[in-house]
Amino acid sequence: VQLQASGGGLVQAGDSLRLSCAASGRDFSSYFMAWFRQAPQKAREFVAAIKWNTASTYYADSGKGRFTISRDNAKNAVYLQMNNLRPEDTAVYYCASKYAFVTGWTSGYNYWGQGTLVTVSS
Repeated sequence: VQLQASGGGLVQAGDSLRLSCAASGRDFSSYFMAWFRQAPQKAREFVAAIKWNTASTYYADSGKGRFTISRDNAKNAVYLQMNNLRPEDTAVYYCASKYAFVTGWTSGYNYWGQGTLVTVSS
């Protein structure tokens, strides 16, 4: 499994950004796909997840109403649309996946991509 995250950058508070995760090496129809983030000197935290075959989603409270996770079957890609960004959203964002047999939205992910840095200035 290979996960390639991209789309990070430097934006101002209130701006929007869309992260992309290109997934390959597996049929992901039976997988959860998720985004995590890690701010400087903080633990990695769950942001959002999507179940590939049903497109059902789950969000951490920090992103509810501002972030949207989606997937594109044709492109084998997962996206994180982030609106109304805040300085506290500054972090390295990681794409992750796990077989859906491993229950739970926020843990148990065993495939990770490299991160993409999002910096939100005030």
